[in-house]
Amino acid sequence: MTAYIGALDQGTTSTRFMVFDRLGRVVSMAQKEHEQIYPHPGWVEHDALEIWRRTLEVIDEASDARGLRPKDFAAIGITNQRETTVVWNKETGLPIYNALVWQDTRVADYVTRLAADGGKDRFRAKTGLPLTTYFSGLKIRWLLDNVKGARADAEAGKLLFGNMDAYLMWNLTGGANGGIHVTDVTNASRTQLMGLATLDWDEELLREFEIPRAMLPEIRSSSEVYGEMTRTHLAGVPIAGILGDQHAALVGQTCFKAGEAKNTYGTGCFLLLNTGETPVQSQHGLLTTVGYKFGKQPAVFALEGSIAITGALVQWIRDNLGLINKSEEIELLSNTVKDNGGVYFVPAFSGLYAPYWKDSARGVITGLTRYANKGHIARAALEATAYQTREVVEAMEADSGISLEQLRTDGGMVANDLLMQFQADILDRTVVRPLIKETTALGAAYAAGLAVEFYKDTDDLIANWSIDRTWRPQMEDAQRDEHYRQWKKAVTRSFDWVD
Repeated sequence: MTAYIGALDQGTTSTRFMVFDRLGRVVSMAQKEHEQIYPHPGWVEHDALEIWRRTLEVIDEASDARGLRPKDFAAIGITNQRETTVVWNKETGLPIYNALVWQDTRVADYVTRLAADGGKDRFRAKTGLPLTTYFSGLKIRWLLDNVKGARADAEAGKLLFGNMDAYLMWNLTGGANGGIHVTDVTNASRTQLMGLATLDWDEELLREFEIPRAMLPEIRSSSEVYGEMTRTHLAGVPIAGILGDQHAALVGQTCFKAGEAKNTYGTGCFLLLNTGETPVQSQHGLLTTVGYKFGKQPAVFALEGSIAITGALVQWIRDNLGLINKSEEIELLSNTVKDNGGVYFVPAFSGLYAPYWKDSARGVITGLTRYANKGHIARAALEATAYQTREVVEAMEADSGISLEQLRTDGGMVANDLLMQFQADILDRTVVRPLIKETTALGAAYAAGLAVEFYKDTDDLIANWSIDRTWRPQMEDAQRDEHYRQWKKAVTRSFDWVD
């Protein structure tokens, strides 16, 4: 019997390949960063060809490090940064332009024009999503409208669209020589082109967004055998799972019951609450999304609170201000002061996401005095993640009627003990970190493993989950309330900065 399951985790800042054993333990891993491209304020791009090269490199490096070959793998799964949009020529395999990253705000004018007739929620009942710069659909339209000859080529059937999952799937299964053009329901639900009721591309939305259906991948479940790898040292291994990164973390955290939630602390922060087999429309600024769909089983839906900038703020502190040399040093710098010194940092670099959805907001630092130093700014940057998470939790509880007793956490920032304690303090809830922290990659591996019966059912996955550390609130109520009041005041200062 094969011993391992693999996961390709294509994220916003890096691509990695991880190998897991049956208990979900990491056996091997390789990771490589890719360039972040900022051509204009608010524009964020990636070189899709660079990401494809990194993909080939990390798969081969991680497998070679342990001498693993195709016979050692039951299957691999793919998880990816969602909404990041690639359009490529299906005959050459070449992208027509850089990938437009989920943080990119260049489609703001399209949002304004579409919202003029029916408001920002005009498509929410059908898609679960407000009109905003976040999702893939308007990014596709921008590429078709602004890249010379693109619309004509798309209408002639020469171009293909995909979020990163579909782009990499097509390349890994042959590319221009028979590559499989598919996506899963979780990624499709982030395009604003799929109906939640049908789990299929919606003709009305395609007309409104002016996107030819022939460009779009076939929508499949999150857990089934799609095809086999033809590239890398693992040629012949089936690809059997696809999940957008936050949905993968929901699966990796084994949140299979309605009412269970997880928060992923990565480039951004994404809190997902399992709402069962019925989508719940948000009244408090959250997104309704597909959580996952395993094979022929019914789709499971989720409410999501999306925060654009969390770990990316630590990178900004490192790269743009030079206050630290490595991201992990922010905890040491923050611990040089006993509190935030009255400083609050609202990182609305690409607008505010949940629960505000204000594309015109921009980042602000408030409360500065001569007393404030770099330690206070670092601490305020960390605390911003916890404040934003509380706002999302409050919205989620209001929408669902469920009071969260425990928040399951994952992602790179959960190694920061100061942040996790402050999160418990400002939430006034227990915060837990799982023993296996790589839950995004693990969720993709789990989806693939279920498809090929490497795992019998979700009970096998639940048995793998265990707690590494628990944080309980220690802050006095009056202090918590005052901190949060000041945060709310700071947030209002970021509103409507862009006219």
